[in-house]
Amino acid sequence: MSHSTEQLRTEHIRNVALAGHPGAGKTLLFEALLHAGGAIQAAGSIERGTTVSDFDPMEKARGHSLDAAIAGIDHGGIRVNLVDTPGYPDFRGPALSALAAVETVAIVVAADAGIGHGTRRMMEHAAARGLCRAIVVNRIDHEGADAGALLESLRATFGPEVLPLNLPADGGTRVVDCFGAGAAGSAEATDAGPVGDWHQRIIDQVVEVNETVMDHYLDVGEGGLSGAELHDAFEQCLREGHLVPVCFASARTGVGVKELLGVAERLFPHPGEANPPPFARGEGDAAQPVVATPDPAAHVIAHVFKIGNDPFVGKMGVFRVHQGTVRRDSQLFVGDGRKAFKVAHLFRLRGKDHVEVQEAVPGDIAAVAKVEDLHYDAVLHDSHAEDHLHLAPMAFPRPMFGLAVEAASKGQEQKLSTALHKLAEEDPAFAVSHDAELNETVLRGLSDLHLRVMLDRLKDRYGVEVKTRPPRIAYRETIGARAEGHHRHKKQTGGAGQFGEVFLRVEPLPRGAGFEFADEVKGGTIPGQFIPAVEKGVRQALAGGAIAGYPMQDLRVVVYDGKYHSVDSKEVAFVAAGKKAFLDAVAKARPQVLEPIVDLEVAAPEQHMGDISGGLSAKRARISGTDSARGGEIVVRAQVPLSELEGYAAELKSVTAGRGRYSLDFSHYEPVPAQVQQKLVEAYKPRHEDE
Repeated sequence: MSHSTEQLRTEHIRNVALAGHPGAGKTLLFEALLHAGGAIQAAGSIERGTTVSDFDPMEKARGHSLDAAIAGIDHGGIRVNLVDTPGYPDFRGPALSALAAVETVAIVVAADAGIGHGTRRMMEHAAARGLCRAIVVNRIDHEGADAGALLESLRATFGPEVLPLNLPADGGTRVVDCFGAGAAGSAEATDAGPVGDWHQRIIDQVVEVNETVMDHYLDVGEGGLSGAELHDAFEQCLREGHLVPVCFASARTGVGVKELLGVAERLFPHPGEANPPPFARGEGDAAQPVVATPDPAAHVIAHVFKIGNDPFVGKMGVFRVHQGTVRRDSQLFVGDGRKAFKVAHLFRLRGKDHVEVQEAVPGDIAAVAKVEDLHYDAVLHDSHAEDHLHLAPMAFPRPMFGLAVEAASKGQEQKLSTALHKLAEEDPAFAVSHDAELNETVLRGLSDLHLRVMLDRLKDRYGVEVKTRPPRIAYRETIGARAEGHHRHKKQTGGAGQFGEVFLRVEPLPRGAGFEFADEVKGGTIPGQFIPAVEKGVRQALAGGAIAGYPMQDLRVVVYDGKYHSVDSKEVAFVAAGKKAFLDAVAKARPQVLEPIVDLEVAAPEQHMGDISGGLSAKRARISGTDSARGGEIVVRAQVPLSELEGYAAELKSVTAGRGRYSLDFSHYEPVPAQVQQKLVEAYKPRHEDE
């Protein structure tokens, strides 16, 4: 039964993201679920480029997802909104943004490949966000699939709360239920042991979360528990992370896919049951939590979790409704904007297709087009009572790979700027900045692959070709000791002059602490109204760097004395004095250049271990461990300076005959070796000397 939107209620909605390691089969599982739920006539194929989610020409060419795709299934009186997310860590921006739209994250693991880096990362992200987690083991019919060993490996990695709802049998040609009443005491054999053993473990795990259910269970046994009691306890387990259910399936043959859809419909939480989304009003420590209630009659609160720029439809904002009902022709505000926009058209998404609808209720996912004010993370609402609301931000990885770009042909600068702005809107882990001093546009992304895809999009979608220069590394500067600084700024120009004198102290802070500014001036030797000017001067120097031209961090500045002149002291004089006094102090404070260190994980066939380790050692890497993966692969984990990884993709490809792959995450900053610092300092011609 498929129902029209008018009948849809929040309790009929399930929002599920498919996430996990690359190559686990998320996109094919997405297709198989859409087919099983009757949303499409036949499952598409990645090879033929006919899948619903990988509809972008670049995704078809590359054979993997680059962006999150959304499609809904109306089946059995329930709507399941599925989000297919990219597995490659290079495209984690769109994958993580999708988590803000769902209650449940289904982490897809390939039965023949096992747990990957992406499996662990997405489990951590989902747990940190308070989302319900499930694991879907795909490819159970593949050679090398060992359900029993994988289940034990999942439990060893993620804890005893990982328990199967069903198990594959007869070499992955069918699945057997472990949770339903029929499984109690069953000795039926599966590819991972008798059903009854696992049934008892999962029932014990579910009932112990709720004292009332536990007491009832101890009195009457499992047979006396009502379906509603079990469902409520199961849902509570998911919400509290007390249970991570595992389902087995094969997207290729369809085994277990209908069962997985049934689990989503019957057991996954609806938007009114899951942990409430972390909305707050106000900034920083003053932010107050706000609870959005899934009441269709309340004020609208919706959150934009994805922006797309469609060449035909224009800018499209995809949002999740958390409270109230968004109707066609209604008026909505974007964030703190004073001017409302009219919802001229409201869409549901099915991959690249947009289906027009009349309304979207709490829990549903919908989209609006051609609203220029929309941006990623915007909160949409219909009353100024909801101004200043925001959702707790996602912890996106920091874009560390830099590439300087310029338009390949003259006169394309404006076109390039507009196109880059549109691309940056779509991916929260891609940033574009313009260095006015160097007159340079710098792109920052998560890897060389991430930036190459962005450059391909620039060309294919917007017709802009660029020239690129080698990546700039995001070095930083700091200090290694306390020191004092002083500067007197004095200018006499005909009429009134300029005068300001500043004494300050700089102190190192722990790595990652940022910057602190303190005013300890006694007796008004610098009047209060000039202290912000001193801070402004210090911040100017912080941004431009002191010894190598990189932003400064992890230090504290204390202004403790100074002088002023009742006529000649002006803000501009204290800005200049603050900046020069700060640079004077830094010069005596053992200034250091810091470099970004990344966590690197390399997977490759075992026979290449020596070449990989040797290559990394030559890059100042610290190897922290190696693991054997399945199928004769090893995984090497190391911490490496990012500057040493330029060209690593090509190097790894050549030593492993194209079979190696790597992923990296920003870890921390640490001082560069003395000879590297000397080079960076010499390459920088101090610009403040001639100011």
